[in-house]
Formats: sequence, C-alpha cells, structure tokens
Amino acid sequence: MTATHTRPEAGAGGSSAVESVESVPDTRGKDAPGAGGKGLPGARVMSGLPGARGQGGREARGRSAPGRGGRGQGARDVLALVLLPVPLLVAVLPAAFAGGGTRRWFGGRGESQRAEAQAARDAAAEAFYELDTAQRDLQISIETINAVDSSPRGRKAAEDFAALGRRIDEVSHAYITAVDAHDLDRDDLEPSVASRARTELTRAKDDLVRVKGELDRFGQGLGTLLGSAETQLARLAPAVERARQALLGASNALDAVRAAGLRADELAARLAALAPELTKLNQGAGKHGVAETLQRADVVLRDAESLRAEAERLPERAAEIDRRLVSLRTRAQALTTRTSSVEPVLSELRRRFSAACWQDLQPVPEQAAVNVRQAEEKLAEAAKARDEQHWADATSRLSTVRALLNATDEAVSAAGDRLQRLDAVAKDPQQEIERTRFAVRDAQRLAMAGRHTPDPRHARPLDDSVARLDRAIAGLEGRHPDYWHFLTETEAVRQTAARVVSDIREERGGGA
Repeated sequence: MTATHTRPEAGAGGSSAVESVESVPDTRGKDAPGAGGKGLPGARVMSGLPGARGQGGREARGRSAPGRGGRGQGARDVLALVLLPVPLLVAVLPAAFAGGGTRRWFGGRGESQRAEAQAARDAAAEAFYELDTAQRDLQISIETINAVDSSPRGRKAAEDFAALGRRIDEVSHAYITAVDAHDLDRDDLEPSVASRARTELTRAKDDLVRVKGELDRFGQGLGTLLGSAETQLARLAPAVERARQALLGASNALDAVRAAGLRADELAARLAALAPELTKLNQGAGKHGVAETLQRADVVLRDAESLRAEAERLPERAAEIDRRLVSLRTRAQALTTRTSSVEPVLSELRRRFSAACWQDLQPVPEQAAVNVRQAEEKLAEAAKARDEQHWADATSRLSTVRALLNATDEAVSAAGDRLQRLDAVAKDPQQEIERTRFAVRDAQRLAMAGRHTPDPRHARPLDDSVARLDRAIAGLEGRHPDYWHFLTETEAVRQTAARVVSDIREERGGGA
C-alpha cells in the first residue's frame, strides 16, 4: 500500500475525529471567553481525551501511523491544563486551603481589647488637647498680669503658674510616652499588650484631667488681679494716643504763634524737652512696663496741654504786657507828682501836732522818690524783655513795678489820711469815744445773752478794753495831747470787741 493509498484513510480517520469534536455543543454560550460561533477550544481538546471520544475516535487512533498518536495525545493533555477556564481555577483554590485548624483573623476577645485601648487613647488625646488649650489661655492672662502688676501678689501668681507648668510637663510627657510605646493599629497586636496600653493611657488621661482641674481653680483665683491688669491695659492705648494728640496740638499752636511773628523760644524749648518722652511712649509698654508708660503718658499729656494753652494765650499775653507797661508807666508818673505833696502835709503835721503824731511819716517823701525811681528802672527792663519776647522776664519785672508803686501809694496816702484823721479828732474826740464804747457795749450784751454771769473768757477781754479806753481818753488832757496814740488805742479796743463777738457766735453756732 502506497502513501497515496493510505492518505484517504488517514483523511477519513481525521475527518471522523474532527466531526466528533465539532459535534460537541458549546455549553457556555456566546458571552463566555473564547466563544465565537464555533465550538470552545477546551471542548475540542476534551473531545480528544480518553472517554470523551466516540467510536470514530477510536477508529482514527487505530488508523494512525505508529508513534504519531502518542505525541498528539501528550500535546492535547498539556493544552487541556493550560487552557482550563479561570472561574474553575478560582473555584478550586479555596478548597485547596480549606480544612481543619484554620485561624480566625478578626473578631473575638483580642479585637475587644484593641478597641478598648484605642478608646482610651482617644480619651487621653482629648484630655491632652483640653489641658494644652487651657494652659495657653492662662499663659496670656499671666503675661497680662506680669506686664502690669509688679506687686508681691503678681509675682506669686507667676511663680504658682510656673509650678503648675512643671506638673503639666510631667503628665504630658507621661501621656506622650504611653502613646509612643504602643502601636494599637498593628495587625499582630496581642491582647495582653492592648490591655496594658489601655491601663497606661487611662492613667495618663486621669492625670491630665486632674492637672486640668488644678489649672482651672488657679485661673479662677486670678479674677481680681486679671481684672485690674486688663483695666490698666484698656487704659494704655487711649492714654498714649491722648498724649500724642496733645503733643501734636502743642506743636500746631506753636507754629501758629510763630506765624504771627512771635518767636516763643521758651515754649519751643519746653516742647523739645518732651521729645524723649514721646520716644519712650512709642517704644511701648513692652520695654518700659504698663504702669510706667501710663504715668509717662499722663505727664506728657499734662505738660503738652499746658504748653498748648500758653501758646494759644501768647498773643493775648503779649498784648496784656503792652497794656500793663503803659498803665504802670502812667501810674509811676502820677506818684511822682503826688510824692511832691507829702512834704507840705508833713509840715502841717509838725506845726499843729506833737512829734508822736508825725515822726513815723518823716521818711515817706524820700522813700517814695526811691520807689518811683526803682519802678521806672524796672519798667525799662520789662519793656526790653517784651521787645526780646522774654515773656516770663517781662511779667516778673512788671510785678515788681506794681509792688513798688503800691507801697509808694500807701505811704503817700498815709500822710494825707493821718492829717485828716488828726484834724477830725482834734475838733471833736467825743465821736471817736462813742463809736468805741458802742462796740464794747454791743459785745457785752452778746456775752450776757441767755446767761446770769458772763463767761470769763469773754468778760475779761471786754473789761480790759473798757479800762484801756478810759486811759486813752485821759491821755487827751494836757496842752499837747497825743491824738495819734488816742486813735490807735480806740482802734485796738474796737478790734478786741469784734474778736470777742466772733468767738461767741462761733461757739453758739457750733453748739446749735
């Protein structure tokens, strides 16, 4: 038999095998992997396996050439394993690991211990956060007190807070150590480790809560100190701003004065002296302290407002000095004229009355002339100071001029008044006597009002006044009576009576 004769048989056998494979229906449907309108590759391979072939298969294997059938069978077995469907492989895997003695990875007592430890960790974290927040808030309060209050109470508050801070550091360190010591999210966490972590974290949380309570109580005790400090701090910014505005107002007022043609050198020097204080105010309470800054602001405010007021009054002050110069110069000229009339008055006194009546007036003409001359010199100095705009010097010299002219006016007037009073008493001394006796009797009536006997404190001065008046009246007898002594004695008696009346009224008014 030739190869030509055998090929149809082989073709027949092959055709029979293909027919048997293609006759297997596609059980997975068209949506399964490998479906394409023809049979599955796996189905075709399975048709070549033993037991999957029909009679046609066996006939094909019987007609194959020797050796060829064995190699074809091995290839089909390998393809069968490689092309095994994936769902089938996945379904087989769990069964390969199933069996007795498998471990439970989640749930059970271990997970309960882990959850409790994590809850303790969260509670400790919340306590730590609350303590840290409270400490930061209280730190601000302590800094406020320290900035304002340097008293022993303020220093003690700072020391107590520092001690609390050390305790806070201790419990915070213990908390952080407990957190770092245990990884509660680890998969292989042992129940005993979780239990120990829960205990440590719970203890850390309790310590944090306890120190937080101490911190709260300490903060409540700072109420008075903190309130006072906050009050001063609330005053600080407005006080500094008022001082700055006052300095600005003084500077503006000084500029206006200079624009009017007045130098105001003194005011400018005083304003310049406030510049270092303004620098310190700008440096703030952080460098100089709240109390010192408040005090400095008050001083600057007072000085600047005084300076501004003086600058605003300066034009008026200059005009007033000009008026006073004119007025005092006119008055000095008038006193010069009046001084010349003192000598005739003294001559009249010397001619008509005893020496005791005019001897004390003898220096008046000469002293009046000296005073007027000094006043004129001071007026010239005041005018020069005014021209140089030395306002304080001008004002001082004008005051001296006024004092000199007042003294001169009194001395010159005293000479004329003396002559007038001596003339009156020489003509009729009885009028002066009756005037004095009336004053004494009025005081006596008041001393006896509502009493059977007068108070010795009131009766004795009045009795002495009566005797003194009698002696003065007796002194008028003689050829050249001392009328001036008589007048001074009657004046003294009237003053004593007036003093007794005043004492009686004060005592009765106080008792009522």
